Amino acid sequence: MTSTSSAGTTTTVTAAASGRWTLGDLPVNRIGFGAMRLPQTGGALVPDAVPRDRDAALAVLRRAVDLGVNHIDTAAFYFSPLRSANELINSALAPYADDLVITTKVGPARDLTGQWAAHARTPEALRGQVEENLRQLGRDHLDVVNLRIVGTDSIAERFGALAELRQAGLIRHLGLSNVSPAHLAEAQAIAPVVCVQNRYGLGMRSKDDAFVQDCGAQGIAFVPYYAIAAAGGEAGATGAEPAEVLAVAQAHGVGPAEIRLAWTLHQGPHVLAIPGTGDPGHLEANVAAGALSLSEDELKLLDGLHRSATTG
Repeated sequence: MTSTSSAGTTTTVTAAASGRWTLGDLPVNRIGFGAMRLPQTGGALVPDAVPRDRDAALAVLRRAVDLGVNHIDTAAFYFSPLRSANELINSALAPYADDLVITTKVGPARDLTGQWAAHARTPEALRGQVEENLRQLGRDHLDVVNLRIVGTDSIAERFGALAELRQAGLIRHLGLSNVSPAHLAEAQAIAPVVCVQNRYGLGMRSKDDAFVQDCGAQGIAFVPYYAIAAAGGEAGATGAEPAEVLAVAQAHGVGPAEIRLAWTLHQGPHVLAIPGTGDPGHLEANVAAGALSLSEDELKLLDGLHRSATTG
């Protein structure tokens, strides 16, 4: 997205307009890029996904970096029959810029056919996933690794295994995904946590509002996924947008997705966004959303929607 000055010149809004946060000792712009949708078109994380055109995927990654994105979220289990998100990132962006932070996650697993397999729960399985990410990305260490879990079981053994890999120099910083406040406290007793990546967004999981703010109070980044897709999840945004979102979008001359991202960033300076897309136009709009300033009245309207229409 571009803006025109009074002098008639045009400028492109970059990710720097969203502000900055630090993951451990790694500064990032608050608008990042999520790679989940990059390997395919249509729904993600399904065995029969339609692979995205390779050159188009590489071009989107390079354009994201050109627009100031320096935080990319990925995983080894982000792939379609012909495309791997990690391999695309490696091909498009290596040798990596010094300020580029690549965050990945371990725990979930898919077999070679794309079907889901059992989560990695042992130190050996987790190390294997870390090493797989290292190979695919062409790195000698991973900037940030999120332990993604399912359920309410203790994460001490799994997080402890990653903490040992951090001590060994394979991982720089650790995070968590799909966790509760109790999981965060359990992990912090073992090693520092720089981010929490949970499902959250406008009209989604308002019960976690306090957790979002508590992360900020502790200096921990909160990185919501599906901030645009909301209930659509892996399938992307579905269904009609609420009137409140449409009204605010019209007032700013943007689409509903940008308003959802702007609302997300307004939840605190520690809240990051990682919208993903394979479309260059959507990419520019997502990045430009970091510059949107919502008024108190607009936030009040959207907050009311959030509390009343929450799902998940």
